Amino acid sequence: MTVSPDALVEIAEESPQADLTEPSGAGPEIGNRRLRKEDQRLITGRTKWTDNIVLPGMLHLAMVRSPFAHAKITSIDTSGAQGLPNVVAVFTAADFPDGMGACANAWPITPEQVTPDHLPMIGERVACAGEIVAVVVARSAKEARDAAEQVDVDYEELPAVFDAMEAMKDEILAHPDKGTNKSAFWKLDSKEAGTGGDVDEAIAKARQDGVVIEREFRQQRLIPAFMEPRSTVVDPTGEQVTMWSATQIPHILRFLIAATTGMPESKVRVIAPDVGGGFGGKLQTTPEEFITLAVARRLGKPCKYTETRSESLISGHHGRDQYQKLTLAAEKDGTVTGLKVDLVANLGAYVAIVGGGVPVLGAWMFNSIYKFPAYQFNCQTVLTNTTWVDAYRGAGRPEATFGIERIMDELAAELGRDPLEVREQNWIKHEEFPFTSVAGMTYDSGNYEAATARAKELFGYDALRAEQAERRERKDPVQLGIGVSTFTEMCGLAPSRVLGSLAYGAGGWEHASIRMLPTGKVEVITGTSPHGQGHETAWSQIVADRLGVPFEDVEVLHGDTAVAYKGLDTYGSRSLVVGAEAVVRAADKVIEKAKGFAAHMLEASEDDLEFVGGRYGVKGTDKGVGLTDIALATFASHDYPEHLEPGIDADATFDPDNFSFPHGTHLCAMEVDTETGQSRMRSYVCVDDIGHIINPLIVEGQIHGGLVQGIAQALWEEAIFDENGTLVTGSFVDYTLPTAADTISFVTENTVSPSTTNTLGAKGVGEAGTIASTPAVVNAIVDALRPMGIDDVVMPCTPQRVWKAIQTAGDHSGDVAAQAQPHFDEGAANADPGVTGEGNGQ
Repeated sequence: MTVSPDALVEIAEESPQADLTEPSGAGPEIGNRRLRKEDQRLITGRTKWTDNIVLPGMLHLAMVRSPFAHAKITSIDTSGAQGLPNVVAVFTAADFPDGMGACANAWPITPEQVTPDHLPMIGERVACAGEIVAVVVARSAKEARDAAEQVDVDYEELPAVFDAMEAMKDEILAHPDKGTNKSAFWKLDSKEAGTGGDVDEAIAKARQDGVVIEREFRQQRLIPAFMEPRSTVVDPTGEQVTMWSATQIPHILRFLIAATTGMPESKVRVIAPDVGGGFGGKLQTTPEEFITLAVARRLGKPCKYTETRSESLISGHHGRDQYQKLTLAAEKDGTVTGLKVDLVANLGAYVAIVGGGVPVLGAWMFNSIYKFPAYQFNCQTVLTNTTWVDAYRGAGRPEATFGIERIMDELAAELGRDPLEVREQNWIKHEEFPFTSVAGMTYDSGNYEAATARAKELFGYDALRAEQAERRERKDPVQLGIGVSTFTEMCGLAPSRVLGSLAYGAGGWEHASIRMLPTGKVEVITGTSPHGQGHETAWSQIVADRLGVPFEDVEVLHGDTAVAYKGLDTYGSRSLVVGAEAVVRAADKVIEKAKGFAAHMLEASEDDLEFVGGRYGVKGTDKGVGLTDIALATFASHDYPEHLEPGIDADATFDPDNFSFPHGTHLCAMEVDTETGQSRMRSYVCVDDIGHIINPLIVEGQIHGGLVQGIAQALWEEAIFDENGTLVTGSFVDYTLPTAADTISFVTENTVSPSTTNTLGAKGVGEAGTIASTPAVVNAIVDALRPMGIDDVVMPCTPQRVWKAIQTAGDHSGDVAAQAQPHFDEGAANADPGVTGEGNGQ
């Protein structure tokens, strides 16, 4: 049966879910479970993804990619492709002697960082599989892809290195011209920074009269796997070159195109239309964007490139891929005294746009919610012949949360105590906020006690512990494990001064404009660029409340650098706490600007006016005038005060003084079959504190999606290269993504401790579920197996890995080395190896 688009619209409009939307005027918009404005056009197909864009005379591109991880290009024969019907051109790097621009690294974490040039098209030596060596241009995408298979490239294969710990040895070089695989060494030491004591002294003392826990953990490589593949369309035929791209960063993309190609920025327009997910995976300037731009300009015709799913998996950047060694010192009563973290982080073949800085973000989060007196963080980044690695949902925070929450469970096990009890003994109490952590971060607000108490109640914690004890007593083959994850994160990536001190290549401010139209409608122009977060809905709710206008009368514009001319885009859970705060401040400026006009129209003093519900009233009278009436009057401008300019539109730019710090408690119950290794999730409860909530429906969606991604890392997902550097998980047949059938119904709730860094009192939520859920699940699996002597299972915790851990129980089964993983070399990340520099956090 075929359903027409009109019928789909009717179905959407008549959906029973419509009762979630309160009618206009039913109360404040903030806190209202509004259905998203965006969804009707998305679910009915009445939208424009980049791949839907069709321009007159448009040509299509297909990329020729290297099958080798490391090889010298000895020749390229394009004649076989050029002779095919409807093939317009075939280009190699040699056809662009002046270059095509470059993929930039915007965050050199040290001055000495080794940063290989990352060119869009390779002419001499490929450094990872999937690199582009030629591009075919044809009149259809199918013809371009068919012709690309006829391009004959000869390679001389070179030795390659794929694993970070192997790369540390510098025996095989990912980039021989660099002389080393070590990109940068970065360190944060609480003694040197003046934020705490000497961690080595704390560890030495604990070895004498306390407890020292040492563990090695592996953060496997993940693929963002967004729903919409990346796509780029370039029209070079107008006064400006216009690029449509499925990107998270239209403003940054525009800047970097101009900066690396020499094109005037005023002649570049970038549009991010509806974007089908990103999770950090579209936080790049990509080779494909530069190539499509260069080819379109060369031919003078519109060009489109849309990747296949297999191309997306191999050439879009990956995430995580770290080796972690944690050493925790504590007194015998469980009070923590020191934490030392050593990381080796795989960057892949290139240092991506913020790739070098992603593992460094964990420096401020390994200490988490705990009051460590001494702390040290050491990070060595390395280059390998694998797909480049960059931000993936959480970006450094999930890695840190996993490490600290796993080792806090290990401390509790060593002491024979309940893991929640040990956490509570060491966490920051609610009356101690604001609190400056040992890493130098000032947490402005929080209440870990309240979130944990509510999570325990919803979870039935004590009853599950009793059931666990009973199962252990009767040696049930299916054991019950209870996993705990209490977390905080720094989000709202923003404070420009902080980013500047860390050599980050951009600021952190955000911009917004509000236009009061004479018809009574309101346009909100935001510098944030959503890719599924619901900005159009949430921003409309905020403005509706602030200006006293109907929700339906607010239109939010974004993602087009010719419309939203100023902004820094969407990533790092910054949109609400930075971008929406700019919207609030623009709205407040509108109210202030309109006040003078209201006083003139009401023949009253400004001091006698009050603004309530979208209307200026004269105190003590029934005289008043609406904000939309003022907008119409200023449009005509027949009569306005001489000291005022016509119009009440306003702009605002917000740069916060600090990050925001959401937190929460996640509890997971897993049933583990000790005979088969099969793990089954029985229940999952999370109580998150994200400050004041704008739209609970959107928040629930963000948390649910984040939980599934974090759980997927724990149980299913892993990007694997073979001994030749081929991505063997190069399709969704092999790279295991969960579906709704693989998950359970989660219990989610929120406590509220308002943020003090923005007037909304809001904190970020986009990454919270992903950050907290992975250690909760792994802790639960390990908790089920701990009576067997198992203290770790390397992720993903597949039935095979769990079964193998059980079979080798008692033989150091939890060690990374025992599970066919390279062992963390002693001192690998803190011996100041190779080319190094030092950075100290503030």
